[in-house]
Amino acid sequence: MPRQTLPRKTLPGKTLADAPVVIITGGSSGIGRCTAGVFARGGWRVGLIARGPAGLAAAAEDVRAVGGMVVVAVADVTDSAALTKAAGQIEATLGPVTAWVNAAGNGVYGRFSDVPEAEFRQVTEVTYLGTVNGTRAALSLMRPRNRGNIVNVCSGVVFHGLPLMTSYSGAKAAVRAFGQALRIELLFEKSRIRVSTVFPPAVNTPFFAHAISHMGWSARPVPPVYQPDVIARGIYLAARTGQPEMTISGTVACFALLSRLAPVWTGAVIRRLGVDGQRAADAAGDDAVPTVFKPSDRPSRVHGVFGAHARRWSLQMTLRRLFG
Repeated sequence: MPRQTLPRKTLPGKTLADAPVVIITGGSSGIGRCTAGVFARGGWRVGLIARGPAGLAAAAEDVRAVGGMVVVAVADVTDSAALTKAAGQIEATLGPVTAWVNAAGNGVYGRFSDVPEAEFRQVTEVTYLGTVNGTRAALSLMRPRNRGNIVNVCSGVVFHGLPLMTSYSGAKAAVRAFGQALRIELLFEKSRIRVSTVFPPAVNTPFFAHAISHMGWSARPVPPVYQPDVIARGIYLAARTGQPEMTISGTVACFALLSRLAPVWTGAVIRRLGVDGQRAADAAGDDAVPTVFKPSDRPSRVHGVFGAHARRWSLQMTLRRLFG
């Protein structure tokens, strides 16, 4: 079946009332919040779901600032019933959902033996089962129309897990396998609903300040680091095209290839760089509030504190946009 391509922008003569609709989970900070702005600038109506009202309010203002239409709903992605209800409320206001982005996630840093079971379970439930619940909610809205694109935000760690991030690495690997299995099911059903999985590199977001650390020092992303705008543009492209899987930087693409062709060498590099590469003197800044179990009572941000060394563009994504 030919790949469906959704509109890049609202067509001339059309208004926001005619625009496509996207729902984004984890929309109150980081990648999710940045992605909301990219969709809004592309002429989409935006629905945001997250746990924290303060963060959602700030993210909604970002969308309105670029002329977008936005509706927010408070829900925890680990609560499937609440998430489905929130999605239904958004659709009732904005109209039929065209695309859904699962961007909610969290993390705990530390050796596996030092991470409490409750924390490990929470990362798994938010990062993996939150994606499953979001996908279930999306399908409940899309199946009656037999159309729509679901984008699951994964990670480059699926190609080789990172030390000190066992819960996150395992959860993201599950997200990829889940997407692969569901994609084939939908194809077998001859469904027009598409499932895309995107693999970002390390990103400059407040994720690291919101994570729990058992390392005795703050965490930082393993270089090279990219600004969330790069990842948001990749998610937007995946939502429009329905491409099955997409790496969002040449770094991740090379990492995936090396992990397959030279796994022993790749493991040796990660053993050498994976621990010290995640060490920071102070990764938190003003956002130093762990949010693994509950949201912050104050707004978060799109960007983290690593902007000085973060890349603002990706050659791979530029070529994708130009040549498809």
